[in-house]
Amino acid sequence: MGERAERADRRRGGVPVRGRDTPASPVVEIRDLRFRYGGHAAVDGVDLTVHPGEVFGLLGTNGAGKTTTLELLQGFRRPASGTVRMFGVDPVTAGPAVRRRTGAVLQQAGFLDELTVAETVRLTASLSSRTDDVRDCLARVGLAHRRDVAVSGLSGGERRRLDIACATWGGPDLVIMDEPTTGLDPESRAVLWGIVRGLRDAGTAVVLTTHHLEEAEALADRLAIMHGGRVAVGGTLAEVLATRPAAVTAELDPGVVPPDLPGLASAPAAQGRTALRLEAADLTRATHALTGWAIDAGARLHRLRATEAGLDEVFHAVAGAGEVR
Repeated sequence: MGERAERADRRRGGVPVRGRDTPASPVVEIRDLRFRYGGHAAVDGVDLTVHPGEVFGLLGTNGAGKTTTLELLQGFRRPASGTVRMFGVDPVTAGPAVRRRTGAVLQQAGFLDELTVAETVRLTASLSSRTDDVRDCLARVGLAHRRDVAVSGLSGGERRRLDIACATWGGPDLVIMDEPTTGLDPESRAVLWGIVRGLRDAGTAVVLTTHHLEEAEALADRLAIMHGGRVAVGGTLAEVLATRPAAVTAELDPGVVPPDLPGLASAPAAQGRTALRLEAADLTRATHALTGWAIDAGARLHRLRATEAGLDEVFHAVAGAGEVR
């Protein structure tokens, strides 16, 4: 029996662990969560659920309440009202037991520069009740060949990988990652994406916060975008993207009158052209309508593009107009 299966069969620190034949319970359940700073409602009725073996992306506009929600989730603050459950228990009252099953990657790690990579992991191991092997732990994040290098000699991407190695020591059931790729080069970011996917495939739940929307789109199985202390839109990636219409865009030569099509908007563009944007639920029909008109009218469409909505469009719609339903 593998180590992860064994962990699923026993209890850890008073936190119940499901048996193999029992349906997986949520790792995180937040219901009607509220918290205020004086007269300001930082978190205002938030509901979130995170399941085992999924990457959950938590995004937010400026001042949305995302950081406070993470602090409440980890038991660093008590909610004014509502409930937070991690592994079925309150992270405030059952903090030590919850932390034994949780790893965290903070925005900045507090490593000792004079320690080697292996010594840093051993220091983490000495503070953890979970068991693991230093070589295996470093190999999982691609740092086995750097085990004897001082932390001061690591690149930014390598430091981040070491941070993840420490957070995932012993295979926690939940890893919280707060902006894990901020400031990293594209190569290092791609490596960390692979690590996150590996955690998910191993059955670990990952809560990921990021300002890089393409990162959330690439990694998140489900996500929530917060605005004004509330979840403005949430669900699977497909469900979130479906809140915004697909669009066909193009440009017309100067002097060409745009067609009269439902949902078509026009605006001045460079070089005297007219920019067209045709939003529609059916991208195929919208493309056919615009290109069919152009052929019949003898008009040329420049910079023609047909695209499904992206996460950036959803995010900007939330930031500009509040809730998207």
